[in-house]
Amino acid sequence: MKPQILKLVTNGLYKEALHLYTQHLSASLLSNKFTFPPLFKACAKLNSSIQGQTLHTHLIKTGFSHDIYAATALTDMYVKLHCFEYALKVFNEMPDRNLASLNTIISGFWRNGYCEEALIVFKEMFFGLSRPNSLTIATVLPACQNLELGMQVHSLAIKLGVEFDVYVATSLLTMYSNCEEIVLATKVFVKITNKNVVSYNAFFSGLLQNGVPRIVLNVFKDMRNCSEEEQPNSVTLVSVISACANLLYLQFGRQVHGVVMKIEVQFDTMVGTALVDMYTKCGAWQWGYDVFNEMNGSRNLITWNSMIAGLMLNNQSEMAVALFEELEFEGMKPDSATWNSMIRGFSQIGKGFDAFKYFEKMQSAGVELSLKCITSLLPACSVLSALKQGKEIHGLAIRSGISNEEFMATAFIDMYMKCGYSSCARKIFDQFKSKPDDPAFWNAMISGYGRNGENESAFEIVDLMQEEKVKPNSATFVGVLSSCSHTGQVDRGLLVFRMMCKDCDLSPNLKHYSCIVDLLGRCGKLEEAKELIQEMPDPPATAFSSLLGSCRYHLNYELGEEMAMKLSELEPENPAPFVILANIYAAVTGKEVSPFNVCFSGKCITMSFVAAELPESCPIASTKGNSKIHWI
Repeated sequence: MKPQILKLVTNGLYKEALHLYTQHLSASLLSNKFTFPPLFKACAKLNSSIQGQTLHTHLIKTGFSHDIYAATALTDMYVKLHCFEYALKVFNEMPDRNLASLNTIISGFWRNGYCEEALIVFKEMFFGLSRPNSLTIATVLPACQNLELGMQVHSLAIKLGVEFDVYVATSLLTMYSNCEEIVLATKVFVKITNKNVVSYNAFFSGLLQNGVPRIVLNVFKDMRNCSEEEQPNSVTLVSVISACANLLYLQFGRQVHGVVMKIEVQFDTMVGTALVDMYTKCGAWQWGYDVFNEMNGSRNLITWNSMIAGLMLNNQSEMAVALFEELEFEGMKPDSATWNSMIRGFSQIGKGFDAFKYFEKMQSAGVELSLKCITSLLPACSVLSALKQGKEIHGLAIRSGISNEEFMATAFIDMYMKCGYSSCARKIFDQFKSKPDDPAFWNAMISGYGRNGENESAFEIVDLMQEEKVKPNSATFVGVLSSCSHTGQVDRGLLVFRMMCKDCDLSPNLKHYSCIVDLLGRCGKLEEAKELIQEMPDPPATAFSSLLGSCRYHLNYELGEEMAMKLSELEPENPAPFVILANIYAAVTGKEVSPFNVCFSGKCITMSFVAAELPESCPIASTKGNSKIHWI
């Protein structure tokens, strides 16, 4: 009986193996200790705890429950079925234990969240007769929750001479990736001489997890060029396609799609869903929709959610609504992710009323409120200035017990600030006795106060942030500099700017430079503002616009002309700079300068005007009455 059952299990025919055992049992054929291990494996693969427990009973009745091989297989089955209490009971009742049984229980401990206990069993092995092998090292590494423990096990692997074993090396690079040590993970991967698809997949996963998707594509090309035997599997392709989606590399994604077609996994649900996600994120939603239709029969709810979210991302809301309604015809019900795709989609494309409509439908359907759903709705409240709805959502979050989540509180602060109710935002802020270390929480208050003109309150939050020793980020300084600009505090603004560069080791970006330009301009230091713009690597139009606005305030038409001409080069279709310039001329002369017709042809700008007694340096000074001028 044993060879037949073993063959069926080896070939993945788990139900057939269990059925054969039942037939033999009915025929009163005797079992032996080798009959049960493959049957336990079959139960684990089928996720059938009932059949597993039935076989456990048969094992006891046949008198083989103390056999070390059968007991180890039984322990492994209970571990994989997440019945860890039963697994531990079987392990503790073993009269003898070997290396395999110890490896199994170590795996069971960390798989069920008992990492410290896994390490204790591992340490006890050194005081017993069992010497760890490569499988032991590979098994215990996932239990290492910090870099120090992981490096200790790595050192032990070197002493045992198993550090280059492909399974040990794969576990090592996974451990380093989880500890955000991607450089060490890469060093381990490079040293693996006999790389297999599992080691490639582990490395791809680590690279994506640590935010370096570009390397995934390079390694995938090496895999295709160097290893003809190791063909990518579904997990490989999903990782590579995800990297293309993150980088918006449509062309490379198309090439990977070609590989998918060649190795005939195009109807694999995971790969198909990844392709749908990649195409829609890259803006090629039509191709994503073609893949979605080709998957007919192998689509799951995640596939539908990806397609709906992708259509919303590409502003195809009508098609998304049609798919949402079609979902039930495939025998599936929308989950919280489906509803959130609709709500977030409508919110992002500015259709706040539709977002609220689907939110109400979701509530009627009895779907539990989620963090993502609330954070998707709050921007719609801000855009619509819908304070009433925002408060209702806040109430729901309080009743659901998620309002005190740091991320959620930040979102509510932002919403109240954008609706102009800073007092409500401050109440949420003050509810936290111990303030979060995340600068985003503080930034929402600083930028919110600045947006509402309460700049002194913004400075108060900055001072409190320093007292709490929260490290500011780039966005923090944008908010502070903006407040300094609006209050005319030049010295404080320049001090903050220097502190950002020297004390916080942050490189200023265009937003910071623009804030300083605005600050200097408001205070009449126009030449200094101009010099700062000239120092910027690639100054944006907003910097020139800001200085032009300052020129208008301080009636500096000469610098104003220079800024207007620069803006005409950057934004040739925008007439606003010359309207502002005309206003400067009018203020300088005390006479009306009314631009009432502006037309553009290449770099030539023609403006009709009414002007008199302008300074000689003005481009329109030599004209009389109702005339036309040309800037080339």
